[in-house]
Amino acid sequence: MLGIARRVRARQYRPVGAIQVFFEGNVQGVGFRWSVKQIAKGFDVTGFVRNLPDGRVELQASGADDEVRAFFTAIAESELRAHIRKTDEQPLAQSPAFSGFSIRHD
Repeated sequence: MLGIARRVRARQYRPVGAIQVFFEGNVQGVGFRWSVKQIAKGFDVTGFVRNLPDGRVELQASGADDEVRAFFTAIAESELRAHIRKTDEQPLAQSPAFSGFSIRHD
C-alpha cells in the first residue's frame, strides 16, 4: 500500500505547465482538430483546440510539464506535420482550469 501512496504523492508534485500553440498551414478543413483530440487521449493533458478566423488553429494544453511537452511532440511528429507550415508556441503564465480535452467551436 505504501508504494501506491508514494506514486500518487510523486504525481501530485510534478511541475504543471501550460502552452498555447498556433498552427499555420493547411490546418483547417483537413481533420486537424479531430486528430489533435485523438492524440490528446494518449496523454494526461487537458485543454482545447479550435479554428481561428484567420486560418490558423489554436491549441491550449495544460498538465504536467513532461506530458504537455510529449503531447506537443506527438502532434509535431504525427501525420499532421504535412499540414503544418509554422508553429508559434508560448508558455501560458497560469495554467487554465480545463476539464478534459475538447474541440471548441467559437
